[in-house]
Amino acid sequence: MDLLADVALLPGEERVTDKELIYICPFNGALKGKVFITNYRLFFKSTEAALTLDVPLGVISRVEKMGGASSRGENSYGLDITCKDMRSLRFALKQEGHSRRDIFEILSKYAFPLSHSQPLFSYLSQEKYEENGWSIYKPLEEFRRQGLPNERWRITFINKNYELCDTYPTILAVPYRASEEDLRRVAAFRSRGRIPVLSWIQRDNQAAIARCSQPLVGMSGKRNKDDERYLELLRETNGTPKLTIFDARPSVNAVANKATGGGYEGDEYQNAELIFLDIHNIHVMRESLKKLRDIVYPTVEESHWLSSLESTHWLEHIKLVLAGAIRVADKVSGGKSVVLHCSDGWDRTAQLSSLAMLMLDSHYRTLRGFEVLIEKEWLSFGHKFASFPTAFEFNERLLATVLEHLYSCRFGTFLFNCESMRELNTVSLWSYVHSSSTRYLNPFYTPESGRVLYPVASMRHLELWVSYYIRWNPRIRQQQQSPVEQRYKELLVLRDEYLRKLEELSPSPPSAHMTSPAPPGPAPTTQQFTHLHTPF
Repeated sequence: MDLLADVALLPGEERVTDKELIYICPFNGALKGKVFITNYRLFFKSTEAALTLDVPLGVISRVEKMGGASSRGENSYGLDITCKDMRSLRFALKQEGHSRRDIFEILSKYAFPLSHSQPLFSYLSQEKYEENGWSIYKPLEEFRRQGLPNERWRITFINKNYELCDTYPTILAVPYRASEEDLRRVAAFRSRGRIPVLSWIQRDNQAAIARCSQPLVGMSGKRNKDDERYLELLRETNGTPKLTIFDARPSVNAVANKATGGGYEGDEYQNAELIFLDIHNIHVMRESLKKLRDIVYPTVEESHWLSSLESTHWLEHIKLVLAGAIRVADKVSGGKSVVLHCSDGWDRTAQLSSLAMLMLDSHYRTLRGFEVLIEKEWLSFGHKFASFPTAFEFNERLLATVLEHLYSCRFGTFLFNCESMRELNTVSLWSYVHSSSTRYLNPFYTPESGRVLYPVASMRHLELWVSYYIRWNPRIRQQQQSPVEQRYKELLVLRDEYLRKLEELSPSPPSAHMTSPAPPGPAPTTQQFTHLHTPF
């Protein structure tokens, strides 16, 4: 009997090979079974236990041979597979006849298709969905929602062919008085041509969030009058006395960047204040995440858990990002425009802008609004690739799904580094999400337009996202089941039961308002500010 006969393949997914081997499970020991590989996934099913593995090949970061033909010891010959989702997988094979050569070559070819002149799976996928997820984000519609263009801001198509900046979107919002030639001169003084452009604007007070990259000051302290004047135009758009420039980097890093031609805005920028947020770069973050992985997979040593977690500095980095975003949101809600950047403006900058916008704008806390936020702040502006109980329309499952498919290569949403490289002849992740959107909705969502969320950025209130980072450990997963989520499920079952009984008793179907949350009302004239403790 074929152990893998009942595995459902995706449209466009093709079976490549299968093989009997042993999975060295970190929780159950060595398990015999069968693995099959397609152009999309590695799937393993054990013949000795109720255990399966379903690993998208895009999640694999490294495939290495374990042991040699002369290796001694049981299960010492095989393959080590390192994944981007915290897992490490070990498979043992028989030593005779180079039994691992074919599976090693196949995994290498299909897990790293571009290195073998092969297409990514998302271009081979034939999945069809009712809604086209690529149409979720329409830049002009999003600008109109924010009240643009107006007498202070205009829409420019100067980047329609990605000539001004190849990592920026084609449609940009800039100060009304800035000419196209001004933009070109400013681009020459900003790293990678990433000029300050609008990300979000407060309709009532015109306070804005603009994002960019570092100025090319260099060791000689070069000045650029056009860049200085342009930032003055940003300040004038809402008449704030001082334009606040948030530099995400530690100050020592910003100074060091002068040696490579970068730098920061100095005293020559009149009517501006510069604030460093001390958020470390991607290399420090990657090392911290590596340390976190070492303590969560495959085993968790509970006796030293707190000290081990502290040694990774992961929550410390999260706290700095969150605290920085709060400072941004606080400035803007107080009516002052801000400019955000780090070095190139596509990782820490996007973290700050998107988190601040989540706090400031309730639209981004809806399912579609959150999708727009990801498309706008992370995808269109280029990036190298627990929620509040009633404030968000979507639930934790959506966040986990986004992270799951960040590397799966099933959808085209997160391919490549920027909009200019991204093609739309693939399936969007949002098409998949909206094919069963009720799975991602928070039944207790309460729409409140105009409410600003201020989470508490304190180490005392930050917790590791256990249901994501330790999701592969079956023991921890059972222990850490969220009581809130369990209660949600119970209430949903109860609600459905009452609705069914009501339908049986009623001569006509219950009205729409009994099954759907009420639409948000008009925005209040004054903002509400809410300080919340965040169970991350």
